[in-house]
Amino acid sequence: MQSTRFAPPTEVPGLAARRIAADILDGVLHKRRTLDEQLEGAAAHPGLKALADRDRALMRRLVATILRRLGTLGHVLSRLLDRGIPTDAPRAQSALLIGAAQILWMDVPDHAAVDLSVRLVQSDRRAAKYAGLVNAVLRRCAREGQHLIDGVRSEALDVPPWLMARWTAHYGESIAKAIATAIGHEPPLDLTVKADAAHWATRLHGEALPTGTVRTSLQGPIAMLPGFSEGQWWVQDAAAALPVRLFGDIAGRRIADLCAAPGGKTAQLVQAGADVTAIDRSPNRVARLRENLGRLSLGARALVADAVEWQDDVAGEGFDGVLVDAPCSATGTIRRHPDVAWLKQDSDIAALTALQNRLLQKALALLKPGGTLIYCTCSLEPEEGEQIVAVLLASESGVRRAPVSAAEVAGLEDIVTPAGDLRTLPCHLPHDDPRLGGLDGFYAARLTKT
Repeated sequence: MQSTRFAPPTEVPGLAARRIAADILDGVLHKRRTLDEQLEGAAAHPGLKALADRDRALMRRLVATILRRLGTLGHVLSRLLDRGIPTDAPRAQSALLIGAAQILWMDVPDHAAVDLSVRLVQSDRRAAKYAGLVNAVLRRCAREGQHLIDGVRSEALDVPPWLMARWTAHYGESIAKAIATAIGHEPPLDLTVKADAAHWATRLHGEALPTGTVRTSLQGPIAMLPGFSEGQWWVQDAAAALPVRLFGDIAGRRIADLCAAPGGKTAQLVQAGADVTAIDRSPNRVARLRENLGRLSLGARALVADAVEWQDDVAGEGFDGVLVDAPCSATGTIRRHPDVAWLKQDSDIAALTALQNRLLQKALALLKPGGTLIYCTCSLEPEEGEQIVAVLLASESGVRRAPVSAAEVAGLEDIVTPAGDLRTLPCHLPHDDPRLGGLDGFYAARLTKT
């Protein structure tokens, strides 16, 4: 029999997932790296490949919970720490956040949450001296944390003050608070199906929304769900699926999709029968778009190009329709991408609006007379939506708004503005179960070239 005397020790179950969660949190909070780049693609955390699906799901949920509740966690920990969170050892900060999030919001036994956080700091040279502190603080958190939350319960605590001030100024205090509450909930999985939403809602244990999206609370690897490998649906928030529908009947029409990747709207356009040219400046994102379309058995002309500089090679013809899903602050997607709240700054918006204006001008140049332009952003900020379109309409006499009616969006009057644009908010489409309610924040305007 082979001796196991010198066999390497087996790592405590769950510690690897928490170590990677700590690394990714550090990436967001201290290195300003997005969750997407740390979780997917060439720059993803190298430890992810070795994680089992269950541990990977735990890690993702843990990171997302902390980022959604970062303000509340900061409040609780500040009350439990005499001298504040240690600043000279990022791992100690991450361990406290990870432990407290599990104790307060996740189905993890308190003793396990404390033990694994202590092990996290013990394995880090700079943080090891804080092992006793982490142990004591998290034990207090298990006893007193919920009481501390109840004593300060505020919808605004987990939203950066600059964002809360913006939303309050534009939407009013009550709606701003409703938005803040909505983005605190883990969102459902939304799917755009090729056909028969009722059938897929049943198969995926979900429900068909009035807009045709299938919504489910199923978790786990997307690729393992029924219909994925057969290309019967793609992941797309219900709000993100609305702008393309504003084109109406586009069968046989030439449509340009600017800033197209990862391709959810491109797939909608192709599925509707359009002849689609999809453009994005990122080679990696275009590769992902092509991969997605391949799985769905949908064909489009996908090009790597800067949309502002690109020239259509069909001389003089122009497009029947142009979709501009413009790069933006993405504040409407915080419920799905909670890192956005802590990575964006107020000053980012001015630079983005300049790009949005250039894209709109390019879209008009590509559009034939009588054609339809759909401009949309996943931002809650009026400078990137309503104000951009107002400036365009005031400066371009050959452009008209084609107002959207509630009937075009399943009768949802709340998401149509008085001017006839589309404006969804995270607090729209409420549900008795908060995990099945809400929409991403989207703005869309339909314009015609006269």
